[in-house]
Amino acid sequence: MSRVCEITGKKAIVGNKVSHSNAKTKRKFNVNLQVKKFFLPEENKWITLRLSTSAIRTITKNGITAVMKEAKEQGFLKK
Repeated sequence: MSRVCEITGKKAIVGNKVSHSNAKTKRKFNVNLQVKKFFLPEENKWITLRLSTSAIRTITKNGITAVMKEAKEQGFLKK
């Protein structure tokens, strides 16, 4: 399973690790993903999503139904 947020589509980015001597080597910045369950009242069922923490904050602010609708329109959600 890839490390991609199911709502926002966020994924790992590549950058440089900089040592004390200022030598630069490539490294990967992973997304802070969490597995979270949400209840969809209109479908009367629970769903499990793998989300970034910023997506969890967005769901808390706007509600799961609004965020799911927007994610389906943008093509991030397959369901």
